[in-house]
Amino acid sequence: MQGSSGDLKRMGRDLAVAADALRDADTVRIVTHIDADGISAGAIADMTLERMGKSHTIGFEKKITDDVVASINSSEEDVVWVCDLGSGYLSEFDRSGLIITDHHVPDPRRRGSQTVLDGFGTVHHINPHCYGIDGSYEVCGAGMTYLLSKEVDPSNVDLAYLAVIGAVGDFQDSNHQRLVGLNRTILGDAVTNGDVIVEEDLRYFGRDTRPINQYLQYSSEPSIPGVSDNPKGCMEFLDILGILMKDGGRWRVWTGLTQEERERAIDRISELLGPELSERAFGEMYRVTRYESGTGLGDSKEFATVLNSCGRYDDAETGLRVCRGDIAALKVAEENRAEHRKHISSALSYIRENHLLRERRFIQWFDAGSGVRETVVGIVAGMLLSSDDCRRNIPIIAFADSDDGVKVSARANRDLVDRGLDLSSVMKTAAEIVGGFGGGHTVAAGATIPPDRKDEFLDIVEDLVSSQIE
Repeated sequence: MQGSSGDLKRMGRDLAVAADALRDADTVRIVTHIDADGISAGAIADMTLERMGKSHTIGFEKKITDDVVASINSSEEDVVWVCDLGSGYLSEFDRSGLIITDHHVPDPRRRGSQTVLDGFGTVHHINPHCYGIDGSYEVCGAGMTYLLSKEVDPSNVDLAYLAVIGAVGDFQDSNHQRLVGLNRTILGDAVTNGDVIVEEDLRYFGRDTRPINQYLQYSSEPSIPGVSDNPKGCMEFLDILGILMKDGGRWRVWTGLTQEERERAIDRISELLGPELSERAFGEMYRVTRYESGTGLGDSKEFATVLNSCGRYDDAETGLRVCRGDIAALKVAEENRAEHRKHISSALSYIRENHLLRERRFIQWFDAGSGVRETVVGIVAGMLLSSDDCRRNIPIIAFADSDDGVKVSARANRDLVDRGLDLSSVMKTAAEIVGGFGGGHTVAAGATIPPDRKDEFLDIVEDLVSSQIE
């Protein structure tokens, strides 16, 4: 694990002990998250146990709740392997035979790895924060799960590409326009194994599947002046450069252009963006070699979106099938992805048209009620934060109705984190004060709170944010 900061020797020792626990188990239950990172992590765990010949089951959870904690504590399996979840609630588990491969900020009441629970056995808690590694951008839940899989059997290196998908799905390549830290080591495994190719390119979404005019029209982070959100401007841009939108009646995509055409387009985009924004627009993209362009799985960003669209629409099992190479699942996944795109678009319109965005001095927020699914409100908040609709120098807080209260998602830019902001602690502290629960990352976190405590919650959040960044 060269090239990464942190106490990698101690992590290696803890991984070895956890791997032995898996080898000794006769039965294992996997519990994992529903987003791209969680589905990738679950697939890695699932295939690892299958290759070991272990009897196992897998289940997907939106979040850790009291019912989920009780279910894990009472599980009859020898080992419960929790992926991309669990660290924030470590003190609530009271069983032995628990393995957690997560990257969210740990429960401050019990931060250690290899935690000994009084009167019980050992919890194998493999979390980057325990080793001085930042789990918000240096490694994801699928990455930690992969490291344990590789410890079990080095031949599981062929699963490294799924950890890359998980990291990209969690936007861990966004701040530096490439994967860094421990993710870099995992990426190296995937490249060496021939499963991923690193390409320098524009980092906009849809380079394999979107018609070239739509690829440019929906470009954001950063937006291209005169082109982004401008259908006519896109057509004029392509016309001036002499780039045809169709070839034999078929729409052309970005990766289907000739090298000379792409270079012409890149040169012009660079001019429009200027030096500073160009640095954000260009960087590494990761091609998954086992899938062809146009399938939605050949590009890591699009692969991650396929998984997200499955999980966010109550069909994580189809995402698991996709990760396992079940091509037949792609048709169902495409239906999920179409629904995902439609709902995200309508959610953004709903917020804008109803003028839901509100500002305070240190935060901005909106309450989507039942107008946006709780499973995608965080994605919507992140997209708004990167748009011209929001101030980018303060966090955004989003509310959406859920079955067990109000779902809260919080997002911020990394420059605020550099100034001291920690949304994980903000969400956890504020939620607990109003009778809920929360946690996550420094730049992206969430909570669930009682419906009648939203105003009080916002007051507390603003106080906490102001104390951290002033």
